Parts: sequence; structure tokens; C-alpha cells
Amino acid sequence: MTEEIFIGKETLPQWQTLLSNKAYKTVVVLVDENTLVHCYPALKPFLPEGHHLVQIASGEENKTLATCEHVWRQLTNLQLDRWSLLVNLGGGVLTDLGGFCASLYKRGIRFVNVPTTLLAQVDASVGGKTGIDFMGFKNHLGAFREPLAVLVNPDFLRTLDLRQTKSGYAEMIKHWLIADADMFKEQRYIGLFTEDWTALIEHSIKIKSKVVTADPLENDVRKILNFGHTIGHAVESYFLERPNQLLLHGEAIAVGMLCESWLSVQKDLLSEEELDQIETFIMSIYEKVRLQEADLQAISQLCLQDKKNSGATINCTLLEKIGGAIYDQPITLQEVQAALRYYHSL
Repeated sequence: MTEEIFIGKETLPQWQTLLSNKAYKTVVVLVDENTLVHCYPALKPFLPEGHHLVQIASGEENKTLATCEHVWRQLTNLQLDRWSLLVNLGGGVLTDLGGFCASLYKRGIRFVNVPTTLLAQVDASVGGKTGIDFMGFKNHLGAFREPLAVLVNPDFLRTLDLRQTKSGYAEMIKHWLIADADMFKEQRYIGLFTEDWTALIEHSIKIKSKVVTADPLENDVRKILNFGHTIGHAVESYFLERPNQLLLHGEAIAVGMLCESWLSVQKDLLSEEELDQIETFIMSIYEKVRLQEADLQAISQLCLQDKKNSGATINCTLLEKIGGAIYDQPITLQEVQAALRYYHSL
């Protein structure tokens, strides 16, 4: 992973230095209606005069080709060339979509991610994955393309409500479960009552960066970062088609982590005691997602479209222990449904 990552409250001045060392013909800032009001004013003083704004609508339901077309039209109307820069100011939806748009526009222009949500700061904006949803499937279209830089300013977290904070926290829990048992044991007694988000964000980014550096294109070990995502993405995709029941990404991943931890026990990888610790911690933070029996089969079918699959085989990342994951573990549709029934029974 080659992008520069700046973490802390001094990231915006560092950004100005970064810009001054590069000659970009045009700078465009991609925002949504929330980051335009709450975050852009903090970034604006550090942007070059004459920069442009492109606005999209927030929300996973807008992470589509139609939104990309809107962005590409705006970039074309502004006459951006390949020596221009796109600054993605927003959460995971915006950084994923913005990176995807930059990757394809004129076969690729440079972009910078300025993540404004906890989810984007610890996960979505780091690692070079870009993408959009397609035909109801989460991140079905995408490309690996690293940003020029990622600027992580914890001050932006003040703009979040509790639900958004919880959504990002799920990815932090995932990092501890796959790579740091000591941090999991420490944090499960602290939870969201942390006093230092900067240190926790930096810790999560270090875990992800180490894995991504070892396997940039997700051929092997990077797949451990998908723990909770095989079933979690299916749950998220299912509710994406139900506007009155939309789940945030982290809320769906919390379901996925519980289901996949349970499957780890069924396959004699994880102990019942460890499952109980995971279950107690996650259920203390996230409200239970109400699932009906009719939902279970539909959600399990969505797992057949998971990007880690090989043919008709659903490949899943499971836990060998708290702090250790194993990837490319085949699971069946029946096992997915059984895991969802376990979750339903909690």
C-alpha cells in the first residue's frame, strides 16, 4: 500500500503542504449535502483558490452508476484532464464512489480521501478499494486504485450521531477479532466510552495497512479483512431493497460477525467461551436486526454473489480464535441459514 496516510488534528495543514508540492491543473472537491455544511468549511482554507465543488446525495442507496454518471458529467463540464485532482470529502459511500469515478475518468486521475466518518477513517478510505453497488449487490462493481493520500482528522467525528459512530466501530471490532486479542479484551470493557479516538483509529489503520501491504489485490491473506462480510454484505444488500429498513454498513457487519463467529464454533475452530465473549460485546452495542423466517433464505441466496466465491462455493473468513482468522473456508447455503437462525434466536 503506497498512499500516504496522515492521522491527527494537524492533517489539514499537512494537506496544504502536499498540494504545494504537486502541480494540479484543477482541483475538485466531491461532497454530499452533509459534508458540504459540516466539513467543507474546515477544509476550504487549505484548498487552492479556484477549486470546484461537485455534490452528490448521501446514503448507500445513492452508491450507483447513476450517481457516477452525474459526477463524470460534472468533471467533463469542468474540463478536467488527467493532471487534475479529485478530493473525496465524506464517509465510506462517498470515498468508495469518488475513488471509483476517479479510477475510470480518462482512464484514471489522482484522488485524495478525506474521510469524515469513523467507518471511512478506519476502513473504507484506506486500502485502495473503490466501488459501487449494482443490481442490489454490495460493491459489485469496483477497482483497486490507491489514493494519493488519506487525511484522517478525528475532529470530523464530532459531526456524527451515535448510530454512525457505532457503524464505524464495527470495523474496529473486526480488526481486533482478526488480529489483536489483547485489544479486544481491553476494549470490550470500554466500548464506545473511549477518550482517545485518534489512538484507536491509528491502531485500526495499522492493522489494515499491514494486511493490505502484504496482499494488495486480495489474492490471499487480505481476505481476512472480510470477516463478518460474507453474511454481513448479504444482510446489507437485502435491506438495501427495503428503504424503510435500511441498515448502515456496520450494523449489517455486526450481524455478519456474530453469524460467522457461530459458524467458526460449528467447525471446531473457535471455542464456545470465545463466542460468548463476542456475542456479549456486540449485542451490548448494536440493536438486534429483526429477521423473519422468509428473510433467511433470501439473504443466504445473496451470499452466492460474494466476491470471494469460487464458482458455486461460498468462501468465508472464520475465526480460529479471538485475534486470529482463517480465510477461504467453504460454507453452504444451509450453514448460512443456520447461522442466521442462531442470530434470530439471540
